[in-house]
Amino acid sequence: MTPHNFPTSRRNFLIKSSLGLPLAFAGTSAALARVAAPQPAAEKPAPAPSSTGPLPTRKLGKSGRAVSMLNMGGMMAAMSPQYLDTAWAMGIRYFDNADCYIGGKSEKIVGEWLAKYPERRKELFLTSKDHPKHGPKQLLEMIDRRLEACGTEYLDAFYIHGIGPKGYGEDSLNWPKSDEFKRVADQLKSSGKVKMVGFSCHDGRLNDYLAAAAEGGFVDIIMLQYRPFFKKGDAFDQALSACHDKGIALVAMKTMRNTKDLPARLPEFDKLGLTTHQAVLHAVWSDPRISSICNMIDNVVMMETSTAAARSYKKALTTAHRELLQQTILASNRHMFCPGCPACDSFGAGSALALKDISRAVTYYEQDGDLSARELYQSLPALDRDASGVDLATLRDRCDYHVDYPSLVQRAERYFA
Repeated sequence: MTPHNFPTSRRNFLIKSSLGLPLAFAGTSAALARVAAPQPAAEKPAPAPSSTGPLPTRKLGKSGRAVSMLNMGGMMAAMSPQYLDTAWAMGIRYFDNADCYIGGKSEKIVGEWLAKYPERRKELFLTSKDHPKHGPKQLLEMIDRRLEACGTEYLDAFYIHGIGPKGYGEDSLNWPKSDEFKRVADQLKSSGKVKMVGFSCHDGRLNDYLAAAAEGGFVDIIMLQYRPFFKKGDAFDQALSACHDKGIALVAMKTMRNTKDLPARLPEFDKLGLTTHQAVLHAVWSDPRISSICNMIDNVVMMETSTAAARSYKKALTTAHRELLQQTILASNRHMFCPGCPACDSFGAGSALALKDISRAVTYYEQDGDLSARELYQSLPALDRDASGVDLATLRDRCDYHVDYPSLVQRAERYFA
C-alpha cells in the first residue's frame, strides 16, 4: 500500500460507488453467456441503516478475540474524524493504519478521533504498521512513535509493513520463524503496548512467508493479499491452511482491486439481494479461514454497500455464483494488477524486476488518482525498474488474468520516470 494524498471532491465522498476486488474461479461458457447480457448502467446499493450496532464478527485466530468481518483501511483521501464517525455509526469497529498513510497524517486523524471519543477505544480493534528495514528489533523503538501518532496506549495488532525480499532483504524470508522476531514479539506483548504481532505481505514470495510463519508458530496475525482464484490444494491454499491450523489470524487485503468495470448488477445476484460488488465480498468471506477484509472505503456510498454486505452474509456462495464472478471479472478485461497467479508469483520470485510494485504504482495512479504513486515507483532501485531483456509478452500470455505487462511497464515509465 502507499499513502493517498490527492484531493477528494464532495461528489466522490458521497456518490462514488465503484468497488474493486479481483475474484475468479473456474468458469463455463454458460457463465460467459450470462455476462454478455445487458446490465443496468448504475449501481444502487442495498441500503444499510446508519446506526444498527456493530457489524458481525469473526474469531481472530488463536487470540480468541472477535473482530468486525469488514475493517476500514487508513489510506482514503476522505479520512477525517467525521469520516470515522460515519464508519462507527455504520458498525465498523476495526480500523487499519500505518506510519506512511496519507503522508503520515492518517494515524494522527485516528488520534484526534480517539481524543474526542476515548470511551470507544475499548470497543475498537486498532492496528498499525512500520518498516523495520534493519530487522525486527527496530519494532521495539518504532512502537512508541506509532502509539503517540494514534493517540493510544496500545495497539491491538502491530505489523511489519509489506514484508518482501526486495524491501527487507533475503533474510526476511526467515524472520517469521526466527528467534529474534519471536523475542521481539514477546517483548512487545509483555510490555502491554501491543496485543498481537505479525506482518503484512503482498510480495511474490507470499507463500514462502506464510510457510515460515506456520513453521515458526509465534506470529499472531498476517495481513495478506488474498486471491480466491486458487485451486483447492495448490501452494497458496496449503500455505493458508498451514497458518490457519496454527491459529494465525488471516486478514485479507487488496481484495477490492480491479473490478471497477464490473456491471453493477447481475440477475443471479439480484436474487440474493446483492450487487455484484457485494457478491465479491461474500466470495471472500466464503473462505472461513479469513477473519476480516480490509477495505479502502473511499466514500459513504461505498461504506453503505460494504457494511450492508457484511450484515447480509449468512453462508458461502455456491460454485455457480463464484463461476459467474470469475467470468464477469475476466470479461471486464481491465486488469492492471494481477491479484496473484502461479505464473506471476513465479516470475516475482525469480526476477529482479519489481513487477508487482510497478503494477501497484500504475494502479494507484490510474484508478485512484494517487500522485504519491510516483514516489513509490521512484523509490525502487534502478535495477528493479529495468525491464530490458524481460519477456513481458510471454508473461502476459501466461498470466491467469492476462495483465498487459508490456503496456503497464511502458505507462509506468511515461508517468513516473
